[in-house]
Amino acid sequence: MPEICPKCGLPKDICVCGEISKEQARITIRAEKRRYGKYVTLVEGLESDQKDMMKKLKGKLACGGTLKEGVIELQGNHVSKVKEILVSMGFPDNTIKAS
Repeated sequence: MPEICPKCGLPKDICVCGEISKEQARITIRAEKRRYGKYVTLVEGLESDQKDMMKKLKGKLACGGTLKEGVIELQGNHVSKVKEILVSMGFPDNTIKAS
């Protein structure tokens, strides 16, 4: 018996909830200068699988990071690279605001 998605009620193998959430996400990427002149890239607006997304971004960018209050913090200034990675993961380009 296949697993059933709790959101849409369809079997997990044909569930479309992940694609719908990617279409509706409004993602903001920005860099902040912190203490001692260090930069931190902040990614806001990801609603589902934040922890998994953080791990993927950290692995692809080869940097450290954390998840604080729904915001992914990555060490270093990676604004343009994060946008490219999110677009390659299936997020629409027009829903991502990078500043």
